[in-house]
Amino acid sequence: MATVIGARHDRAIWRDYLELTKPKVVVLMLITSLVGMFLATRAGVPWAVLVFGNLGIALCAGGAAAVNHVVDRRIDAVMARTHKRPMAEGRVSPMAALAFALFLAIAGLALLLAFTNPLAAWLTLASLLGYAVIYTGFLKRATPQNIVIGGLAGAAPPLLGWVAVTGHVSAEPLLLVLIIFAWTPPHFWALAIHRKEEYAKADIPMLPVTHGEHYTKVHILLYTFALLAVSLMPYVIHMSGLLYLGCALVLGARFLQWAWVLYRGSQPHAAINTFKYSIWYLLLLFIALLVDHYLLLNL
Repeated sequence: MATVIGARHDRAIWRDYLELTKPKVVVLMLITSLVGMFLATRAGVPWAVLVFGNLGIALCAGGAAAVNHVVDRRIDAVMARTHKRPMAEGRVSPMAALAFALFLAIAGLALLLAFTNPLAAWLTLASLLGYAVIYTGFLKRATPQNIVIGGLAGAAPPLLGWVAVTGHVSAEPLLLVLIIFAWTPPHFWALAIHRKEEYAKADIPMLPVTHGEHYTKVHILLYTFALLAVSLMPYVIHMSGLLYLGCALVLGARFLQWAWVLYRGSQPHAAINTFKYSIWYLLLLFIALLVDHYLLLNL
C-alpha cells in the first residue's frame, strides 16, 4: 500500500513540474516552429534537426514558462484561472521551480548547439530572456502595452525553426513572426476583457483595466484588420499560393466577425469565444501554410 501511495505521489509531483512548462502553449509554439522548419527547405528537414531542434526549442520555452510561474505566483493565487497552479498553491517551491527552469534552458540550448547551429541557439536564448525577464519580470506590471511589446518573444518560434534548418535569417520567417506579433494583442486582450476583474484585483495593468472595455474592443478590431492584411503577405511575396490565400481570407474574415461581435457587445461570452477562436485561427493558418508549401512543391 505504501508503495502505491508513493507512486501516486511521484506522479503528482511530475504533473506539477510538467504544468510549470505550460504544455498547451508549448505545443502551439512547436507547431509554428515545425512549420518554420518545413517552409525553410524544398528538401526534407534532417531528422536530427527536426527532433532535437524542436525538443531544444520546447525545453527553452518550458524553462521560460517555469520562470513565469515563479514570478507570477502571487498574482496567480488571486485569479480564478490560475489559482490552482503548482506555484500558487505552494506545491512546488520557488527555488525548485527556478532550478527546474535552469535545467530545461541549459538542456534546450545544449541540444540546439549540438544538433542545429549557434544562431538558432542564441536566438532561442534571446526569446527565452525576452519572455521570462523582459515581459514577465518588467513589462507585465509596467504598461498596458505589455502584450504588444512583449509579444515579440512569443512570436519567435517560426523564426527559430527556420534558422535551425538554414542557419540564417531571411524575410520569410520574419514575416511569420510578424503574423504572430499582430495576432497576439487581439488574442490576449479578448481574454483580458473576459478576466478584467481578476486582472484588476491582481493589480495588472491590462488594457481593459487601464483604458476600459470599449477602448480595448476598438483596438482588438483594429489589430484584427492589421492581422488580416499581414496574413496575406505570404501570398503577395510568392511564399505561398492560392490554397493559403483562400484559407487566410476565410480564417481572417471569421476572426474579424468575432472581433466585430465583441465590439458590438451583441452576444454573451463574446470575449472568451473570440479568445478561443484566435487559438484555432493561428493553428489552422500555419497548417494551411504548410499544406500549401508542399502543394506548390508538387506542381
